[in-house]
Amino acid sequence: MNIIIVGAGKVGEALCQELSQVDHNVTLVDTDEMVIDNLINKYDVNGLVGNGANVATLQEVAVEYADIFIATTDSDEVNIIACTLAKKLGAKHTISRVRNPEYSQQFEIMKSQLGISLMINPELSAAREIARTVRYASSLSVQPLANTRVSLVEMEIQSDSILVNMPLHDFRQRFGSVLVCIIKRGEKVFIPSGNDVLMNGDKIYFAGQSKDTAKFNRQIKQPDRLIKSVMLVGGGKITHYLLPLLEHNHMEVKVIELDENRAECLAHDYKHARVIHSDGTNPDVLQEQGLSEYDAFIALTGVDEENLILGLYASKQGVKKVITKLSRVNLLKVVDSHALKTIVTPKQLVANEIIQFVRSRANAQGSNIEALYRVADAKVEVLLFKVADNCQVLNMSLQQMSLKKNVLITCIIRKGKIMFPNGQDMLQPEDRVIVMTTHTGFTDIEHILEK
Repeated sequence: MNIIIVGAGKVGEALCQELSQVDHNVTLVDTDEMVIDNLINKYDVNGLVGNGANVATLQEVAVEYADIFIATTDSDEVNIIACTLAKKLGAKHTISRVRNPEYSQQFEIMKSQLGISLMINPELSAAREIARTVRYASSLSVQPLANTRVSLVEMEIQSDSILVNMPLHDFRQRFGSVLVCIIKRGEKVFIPSGNDVLMNGDKIYFAGQSKDTAKFNRQIKQPDRLIKSVMLVGGGKITHYLLPLLEHNHMEVKVIELDENRAECLAHDYKHARVIHSDGTNPDVLQEQGLSEYDAFIALTGVDEENLILGLYASKQGVKKVITKLSRVNLLKVVDSHALKTIVTPKQLVANEIIQFVRSRANAQGSNIEALYRVADAKVEVLLFKVADNCQVLNMSLQQMSLKKNVLITCIIRKGKIMFPNGQDMLQPEDRVIVMTTHTGFTDIEHILEK
């Protein structure tokens, strides 16, 4: 595919890293020559110094031959204009990053009138991710699949858990309604087999329907208690999007914001939340506001280092659920981040949305991928495939398939029914299949097979 990216910031660089690893022709456009030189030396991409919202620049990068045009500059208006021009000049699909809350309320109208294929908002995506994760105390993350009918839940195995030293073939016999799909053991992430044994400190991802995941938590004597109260530090765009989601979940919310005007706006717009104008990075302020009495703490300042320290401090104070927003996850390498169990990275969420869109366009060219998610620090891909009637995976049981290593057929949706298959099950035409793998680049379900 011919892909043009305008804007070489955090999201633009993440996209260069992702897309250059696959067989795409990627061209990066930015006004900063030094940034362009750095990224074309770092990744297998082409570069052009110029204004992506300028017709001459777009013509120079042959935008009329672009399969996908992506605008991710810091300016919403530049992104919208660039996408509109690119579409008029012949680009097949356009994607615009738009962060202004006012624009976010009219995405559908703007898309239809301006011909923009996808409009994405990093802060809105981050708020939705946090809202999913913050609902339950013991779940580190929750990824809804198959139109929310299946959940992929991340949890950490504690030393006193009945799961410690349990072989997975015993797990399946005992908890047949849920399936362990991924194990993260230290820095190692892998798709387990029945011979693997769960260990203390493992972070596991298990899949099941909501009623079954709740039953599983009760069976292991770790009921996932609902979060009822949340303290946030930082009143930026993510908080703006997050507060109505927390209100919908009937949570008691306190926001600490240093900027007086921003605090006043939040207090005016969100009556259900208590907004405190103060310095939330000051431990004395946090103690005064009753930090240890809250079920959850969310660090959402605009400074990564502050969020790291705040997250570690809240965890030390005994807060059950701590969520930390980071733009640069490499900072975790220089601190003891064991206490920071839930990290939200807006740029990676947006990159994942765009990668899903790119891969689904491959679908239009003969593949059958319908959805894609990234989990376990983006080391595992979760893919939803639709099985075609001429597919090589038909007419054989799962145990007869010669699957690549680190591939798991997790779930089959057949005529609306959810199935967690065993080795005797067979795929049928029109099935939708959830596959998890540490491989990258799958665009067809046949790619799960060894050649």
